[in-house]
Amino acid sequence: MEERVQNREKPYKCDVCMSEFTVKGNLRNHMRIHTGEKPYKCDFCMSKFAEKGNLRKHMRIHTGEKPYECGVCMSDYSRIEHLRKHMRIHTGEKPYKCDVCMFEFTQKESLKRHMRIHTGEKPYKCDMCMSEFTQKVSLRRHMRIHTREKPYKCGVCLSEFTTKGYIRKHMRIHKERNLIM
Repeated sequence: MEERVQNREKPYKCDVCMSEFTVKGNLRNHMRIHTGEKPYKCDFCMSKFAEKGNLRKHMRIHTGEKPYECGVCMSDYSRIEHLRKHMRIHTGEKPYKCDVCMFEFTQKESLKRHMRIHTGEKPYKCDMCMSEFTQKVSLRRHMRIHTREKPYKCGVCLSEFTTKGYIRKHMRIHKERNLIM
């Protein structure tokens, strides 16, 4: 069966990138990559899509539909690719490997972030003091220096802290006091 599919004629050819197609409609859909045409529009948020299937997937954001369920922990997902990524938690599969240190990752995005350790790339910059960071979360944490935001509050004495680490360290004071009494 597979052999027949591979040997099928592909008479429809893209004049721009030379991709070939067996069906004229597939060529028509493909051409939208080059033209930027997006004829399928979401009635809720006005997002536009080149393919009808992508609009259908998008609509799940608005409807809350999550048709893909993990058979292990019953988490549900709106897209099959999200379920596949999730399943790596259960299987332990780590298909993305760092070529430098051989560390393995379950997500492509995690490998990309990790590579900044080796390349020294720091794409997140503070507009106020020009400090640079490898991760967005580090920049957000840093910004609290400038904004004086202290989102972590002690439930015992109501002291406020800029990071989880600081409040954890602070909580030791209360634990030690309780041990003494």
